[in-house]
Amino acid sequence: MKQTLQVRLSQHLALTPQLQQSIRLLQLSTLELHQEVELMLASNPLLDTEEEFIVSAPELATNAPAESGSESSSEADTGTDSGDGPELRAEDFGGTEREDWENGTERDDFDGIRELPGSAPSSGDDGERESQEFAETTLAEHLTQQLAGLSLSPEDRMAMQVLIESLNEDGYLEDTLEEIAEALGSDADEREELLDRLRIAMCLLQSLEPAGIGARNLSECLVLQLRALPKSAAQVVAILVCKGHLELLAKRDMRRLMNETGADEILLREAQALITQLEPKPGRRFAQGAAAAVVPDVIVRRVGREFRVMLNPEVAPKLRINELYANALRATRGGISNSPLGGQLQEARWFIKNIQQRFDTILRVSTAIVERQRGFFTHGALAMKPLVLREIADELGLHESTISRVTTAKYMATSWGTFELKYFFGSGLSTEAGGEASSTAVRALIKQFVAAEDIKKPLSDSALAAMLDEQGIQCARRTVAKYREAMKIAPANLRKAL
Repeated sequence: MKQTLQVRLSQHLALTPQLQQSIRLLQLSTLELHQEVELMLASNPLLDTEEEFIVSAPELATNAPAESGSESSSEADTGTDSGDGPELRAEDFGGTEREDWENGTERDDFDGIRELPGSAPSSGDDGERESQEFAETTLAEHLTQQLAGLSLSPEDRMAMQVLIESLNEDGYLEDTLEEIAEALGSDADEREELLDRLRIAMCLLQSLEPAGIGARNLSECLVLQLRALPKSAAQVVAILVCKGHLELLAKRDMRRLMNETGADEILLREAQALITQLEPKPGRRFAQGAAAAVVPDVIVRRVGREFRVMLNPEVAPKLRINELYANALRATRGGISNSPLGGQLQEARWFIKNIQQRFDTILRVSTAIVERQRGFFTHGALAMKPLVLREIADELGLHESTISRVTTAKYMATSWGTFELKYFFGSGLSTEAGGEASSTAVRALIKQFVAAEDIKKPLSDSALAAMLDEQGIQCARRTVAKYREAMKIAPANLRKAL
C-alpha cells in the first residue's frame, strides 16, 4: 500500500460553549430557567441580580409596551424597569386554557362515571382554592397529624406509619398487606403477627380524613366514601353498584343495572347522583404542585385594531455584572486576563447575553405567530389558520429546530386564555372552497358540536364528520375519532345519558 499526503478544505459547524449555552437556555421552561439562574448566581460571584426573580402567578405589571420585533425593546424588557407603563391585570387575559377533562377524572375505571349528567364539577374556583389550601401539606403529613390524636400502642402506631408511607399520591395502597408484612418480617410467625397488626391499622387508616383513603381499588374507595354519608335507600343502592356494577354504570346500561340491583329508575338516578359526587382519587388535592399556575412568557393586548406583543417582565431575570468584583479585578496586577476570575467574568457576560437573546427570540417568534393568527386573537379558536414551524422559520431566518425549542413550554397570555406557543401550530384540512382549515379550528368545531348535542342521542363520529362536511371541511371519520380522543371526549355510547 502506497502512503500519500493530501490537503482537503472543508467546512463544519463548531458548537462553542457560548452557542451550546444559548441553545440550552432557549429550550428551558420558565421554571427551569429560574433554576438555571439560581445555580449560576450561586456559582459565579461576578453575576448579580438587580431584584428578586420571582416565578409565581404574577400580577402582570409591565414596562411601557415594547415595539414588536425590536431588539432594543426586547433588551429593555429583560433588563431595566421603566415603571411608567400601563398596569396589566391577570383578569385582562383570562384563565389558563384547559379542556373540561383536564382537572377531572383521568381515563380509568371511573371514566364514564365522572361524565354522567348531574355530576359535580371537577374544576372551578372552589376546586382551585381547595387545591391551593392543601398544596403545602402532603398527604402523609395530613394523616400523621391525625395519627397523633389517636391512643395507640407503639406497635400499632408503627404499623399505621408503614401503611401511610405505602400510599401512592392518589391515596391508594398499591401493595397488598401480605407483601408489606413479608417485606418487614423475617420469619413466618413474625410475618403473621405483622399481618394482623396491618389489618387493624388499615381499618384505622380508612377511618381517617379524607374519606376513601387507604383503599386498595376504586370500588373500595367509593364504598368507603358512601358509608360516610347518611344512610338512605339511594346510599344502599349506590354501595351495591360500586361493589360490583361500576362497569355497567360507566356504560349507561340502565336496564341491566335495574335487573342486577332490583332498584327502579328513580332510585338508580338518586344513587348515580351520590356516586358522581365522590372523589375517585382522595389524595389528589394533597399532590405537590397541584395548584401550580402557568406563568405566561408573552402577553398580547389589543390596542385599537392592532395587537401588541410584549414580554412578561415577571419571568425575565434582571441580571448584571457585579461591579464591585469587576472593578477589583481591573485593579489587580496584570488586569482581568491574568486573574483566575477572568473566566468567570466572561462566563457572566455570556450568560447575560444569552438570556437576553433567548427572550428576544421568544418575542420575535411570538410576534410572527400573532401576525399569522390574527383571526384567532379576534374571533377565537374557530378562526385558527393552518401553520407549520417552517413558515415561521423561513420568515425569521431561523432553523425549524430553533422554532421548536422556542414554542415548547413557553406560554402566551391572550384575551382567550393562556396557551402554549405550540397551540398555534396545526396541520390543514381541505375545504370545498379549495383552501385549508386548521386542525385546531376543526377540533374546536367538534367540541362545539358535542357541547350542543342531545345527551339522549349523542353524535357519532360519522355524524360529526357529516356535520363538518356541511361546513365545507373534508374530514374522515377516523380523523374525527382521532381529534375527539385527543380532546378526551368519550365516544357516543359513553356520552349517552342514563
